[in-house]
Amino acid sequence: MTDATNQTQTYEAQMGDYFALMKPRVMQLVVFTALVGLLVAPVGVNPFIGFVAILCIAVGAGASGALNMWWDADIDAVMKRTAKRPIPSGAVQPGEALGIGLALSGFAIVLLFLATNALAAGLLAFTIFFYAVVYSMWLKRSTPQNIVIGGAAGAFPPMIGWAVATGSVSIESVLMFMLIFMWTPPHFWALALFVKSDYGDAGVPMLTETHGRTVTRKHIIAYCVPLVGVALWLGFTSIGGPFYLLVALALNIWFLKGCYDIWQRTDADSEADNHAVEKHTFKVSLYYLFGHFGALMVEALFRANGLTAWAGW
Repeated sequence: MTDATNQTQTYEAQMGDYFALMKPRVMQLVVFTALVGLLVAPVGVNPFIGFVAILCIAVGAGASGALNMWWDADIDAVMKRTAKRPIPSGAVQPGEALGIGLALSGFAIVLLFLATNALAAGLLAFTIFFYAVVYSMWLKRSTPQNIVIGGAAGAFPPMIGWAVATGSVSIESVLMFMLIFMWTPPHFWALALFVKSDYGDAGVPMLTETHGRTVTRKHIIAYCVPLVGVALWLGFTSIGGPFYLLVALALNIWFLKGCYDIWQRTDADSEADNHAVEKHTFKVSLYYLFGHFGALMVEALFRANGLTAWAGW
């Protein structure tokens, strides 16, 4: 930790400062995908138990964010994008963030275990450990593939939701995991291509910094192609269906076209139009993930009302 992480508080921390530690924007995606994993499972869950489970997953995600901010406070203070976060800004002390992260982790894991089952609680515990230790403390500062391997932490929520309902892991939950896991690199790297990053100054080996933008463009298309296969495969499982496949087909053509266009561009092309294609593809990537999980939820509603149009599905 650098001296930047030990700034003297200039005012008493507010509730909003502590909430910001939990990365609420990331938490939204976690809650949504976990909820879908819970709802598409073939076993029904008592609504109150379901609410408690999603709350625990959200709190666990928040705990991971707090632990990440505690560990990364030194590099957050260096980068313009993160300099106003609670710790480098002096609103919250590092020790407070660590204490909050650990306390929330314990609360979420124990309560999920008591309310549901050991597998769901174990997956949540591993997710927090993976994000806080494997990604934040090791991968992020040691390899340009950090976002690839570390992306697993964000891919576990639907698997946890499925485990809450079924107490098991299945091909359906694994494919939901793989959908997010394979989506994360092209999504993040599309953003990295047009954001003026200061990761280099902070000593973080992001791919755009270590290998350049041309290599990053090749990696984007390399991950997007198998992502299409995973997304379509999910449509032929017990939680898929004709509606999902139609949505997935449209979204994958749209996203693959954007990734292909990025691959074909040069730095000069990007500078000439102010990274228009990269910015557009990044926006498409947001619709892509929410669209797939939203379509899975619609399929679950169809099945619940006996409306599945796929004979023998």
